[in-house]
Amino acid sequence: MSVPVVAVIGAGYAGLACAVELARAGVHVTVFERSHTLGGRARVVHKDHHWRVDNGQHILIGAYGELTRLMRLTGCSPKQLAHLPLTLHVPDRLQLKAASLPAPFHLAVGLLRARGLSWADRLAMLRLMRWLKKRSFRVPADMTVTGLLQATRQTPPLVQLVWEPLCVAALNTPAAEADAQVFANVLRDSLAAGAAASELLLPRVDLSELFPVPAARYLATRRGKLRTGNAIEAVEPVAGGYRLQGDPGSQPWPQVVLATAPYHASPLLASAGGCERLVEQIDALDHEPITTVYLALGKGQRLPEAMIGLVSGTAVDPAQWAFDRGQLGGPEGLMACVISASGPHEALERDALIVACHAQLERQLGRRLPAPEWSQVITEKRATIACRPGILRPGIRTPLPGLWLAGDYLDSDYPATLESAVRSGVACAAAILAELGRKAGG
Repeated sequence: MSVPVVAVIGAGYAGLACAVELARAGVHVTVFERSHTLGGRARVVHKDHHWRVDNGQHILIGAYGELTRLMRLTGCSPKQLAHLPLTLHVPDRLQLKAASLPAPFHLAVGLLRARGLSWADRLAMLRLMRWLKKRSFRVPADMTVTGLLQATRQTPPLVQLVWEPLCVAALNTPAAEADAQVFANVLRDSLAAGAAASELLLPRVDLSELFPVPAARYLATRRGKLRTGNAIEAVEPVAGGYRLQGDPGSQPWPQVVLATAPYHASPLLASAGGCERLVEQIDALDHEPITTVYLALGKGQRLPEAMIGLVSGTAVDPAQWAFDRGQLGGPEGLMACVISASGPHEALERDALIVACHAQLERQLGRRLPAPEWSQVITEKRATIACRPGILRPGIRTPLPGLWLAGDYLDSDYPATLESAVRSGVACAAAILAELGRKAGG
């Protein structure tokens, strides 16, 4: 009996999750990747042979279990993630750290110990969580996060220092536009689920080394193939499956997974034909950017925590979060200032944005900082889909048998995160294996 074969187009987190699950089941997988770097929109960037940084800073939480499961499966060291209790630290404004207790005590005790919150703020946060729990974390379909905050009478300090930064970090969409149901899902599986589920998991290695590189090694031990620098330009239905334009081989593939960004999946689907409505659905998805400003401030420079919140919202104060990469295994003094979603910062030129982030750090840390030894601005203009109420996220199936989708933009309880990408890949692999099982049994 011949071993089933599957082609996966795209070596990001979704494609490699799908490939790993298929290979674990004995399927021979070939992954095609246009770039020479693994990870897709979550990858390492090399510059002038002097440094390597991520194209964006990603945060995992304890509730995101599929990615951590696959990391263990592919042999990743647990030390590659820093496990920190949920901590919201805004210099001179807020210090909130969840306690190591079951829900809801982890949050209640954290609120009691918090600095920078009034009793009105504390009660408002508990009121929002009780409001959601009473409704089983289901909210009206058209409600935005801002609408949720207004309905639960959240205080201005909580909105500014806690809810809006958490919303933009999780959904990469401004609170006034963001889907309250997806935000409620994140809160349900993190804040409402206990200390372990709400832990912050911060990568100590670059995003290519975190999972994609170990996944590639795992595939190599199971007769999988990874073709980097190999772009697939079109998918052509033929007898026996699909021929891939750009594939150096000549055999048709009976099963093909399009695990690319949505704006690359759309033309591939169009080339296959018969997917017009699906292409329209994908093309209708709006996107939001993520900008990361790296400042190499040199030895002796540290933030109060590995991750701090910043008061933001203007071109003068553009960043919402700052990460001390030196506390996470990177070079000492390297700071990553993250600006999620669209905003007034987009009008700034590169150098002006670097100056703005440096000045913002100085103001909010309350001290002068040295001029950067080097700096870099990395913008993913279409980092994620805009997570708004009522958007139609497609599923893993296409109208064509044997042609599948995987990616963070697909239908999910969660926003477009690394966990969503991995879950879509795992679901796609399970569906393919079920299909192969039916054919073998028939």
